[in-house]
Amino acid sequence: MKYEVVIGLEIHLELQTLSKLFCGCSTTFGREPNTNCCPVCLGLPGSLPVFNRRAIEMAVTVALALNSCIHPQSRFDRKNYFYPDLPKAYQISQYDRPLSGGGFLQIEFDEEVRNISLERVHLEEEAGKLIHSGESIMGSEYSLVDYNRAGIPLLEIVTAPNLASGREARLFLEELRSVLLYTGASDCKMEEGSLRCDANISLRPAGQKELGTKVEVKNMNSFRSVELALNFEANRQEELLSAGGVVVQETCHWDEEKKETIPLRGKEGSSDYRYFPEPDLLPLVLEDSFINQIAATLPELPASRRVRLKEQYGLSGSEAVLFTVNRPLGDFFEAAAKLYSDYKNLSKWVRGDLLYQLRESGKTAAETDPQKFAELLTMLDGGEINRPVAKELLTEMVLSGKSPQKLVREKGLEQIAGDEQLLPLIEQVIAENSDAVESYRQGKDKALAFLVGKVMAMTGGRADPGRLNEILKEKISRG
Repeated sequence: MKYEVVIGLEIHLELQTLSKLFCGCSTTFGREPNTNCCPVCLGLPGSLPVFNRRAIEMAVTVALALNSCIHPQSRFDRKNYFYPDLPKAYQISQYDRPLSGGGFLQIEFDEEVRNISLERVHLEEEAGKLIHSGESIMGSEYSLVDYNRAGIPLLEIVTAPNLASGREARLFLEELRSVLLYTGASDCKMEEGSLRCDANISLRPAGQKELGTKVEVKNMNSFRSVELALNFEANRQEELLSAGGVVVQETCHWDEEKKETIPLRGKEGSSDYRYFPEPDLLPLVLEDSFINQIAATLPELPASRRVRLKEQYGLSGSEAVLFTVNRPLGDFFEAAAKLYSDYKNLSKWVRGDLLYQLRESGKTAAETDPQKFAELLTMLDGGEINRPVAKELLTEMVLSGKSPQKLVREKGLEQIAGDEQLLPLIEQVIAENSDAVESYRQGKDKALAFLVGKVMAMTGGRADPGRLNEILKEKISRG
């Protein structure tokens, strides 16, 4: 029997606010354990939560960017469960009246554009963090708890169960991350836990609509891990069902070393959490003017930018993707394009030599001046410098920030294009390399390249390659 894979994702996003969701404690990552805490986020008796307006603004921004419908009135609930990293023994979250409902995100998979539907976007507070003595909770003798993270604004984005493979889930997450970064709501650093993903996966006989028994997969710390874990779990369930077995509803842990899922516990349902309205918070009422004001400030999002880059600059699909995913590089390209109109050549240099120099130097595109970069390419096009010199200047520009004109003067790198300067050098090279000259006359083009290289070496790479080739050919043909 053939089976269809059905996947739904639960993405947790830490919002990049300065303070926590219901108190004024700092959200700065990496502080000494248990120093960003107060009676509110520790759940001490008598403490009361107060809304963080900036967190609400960011949550609405993300929901709008994901085409989700903002509910004019939403409510916070207590999600009850005991775990050491949850100081109150409940989490303030949203249940039956979330911030927004519906929505979609568009992805391209196998050259087909698909809308991945969302079920909801809601706000909640973050839990603390367990620090295990071993590499994971499964192999640890003890765990310590750090409550610095407790109470940080957390946005949960829940997809509908309409992803069909680990690869598709990974593409969705990569596109989602781009959208989230463009909104500025989060830094999306999976290594710091500000973007995390859990997945529910089930199999059903091909052609049927009813979902099978779902398994939750946790501890996927990269997009690659998400793809590997979901593909592994899909294969495990298919083998089990094909052998006449039954899938058990449970929560599994992805073991990065063994590359397999390991059962942790039975999967909870909503009834297990005993949700009830949070008595210390009034319902969250958002006026249309508030929502419209945020909607008016939404940035250009990745999908729109990819289309515009191709239409406005004639870029290929892969070029547009790079300049969209790497937003600072795309911003640099567009700033330089205002000053240099050969967009294809500009893109080639930005994607190639500039990106290489940035990686080598540890610099960012935001630290490089697009005006000076455009000046460098204009000098190259005008014959003031040749390509080897341009590459040398680019290295210096990225490191020092100096203009190419200033560097040319300082280093004496002006291009040698005059015949009166090149002729003596060419004649010397011809006289000293008679074998190569004869090889070229016999039709071996590599010999000419050898002779050109000799002259270039004598000029420190400053000779005009085009003019140098012309003179060499002329001299050799005359004998």
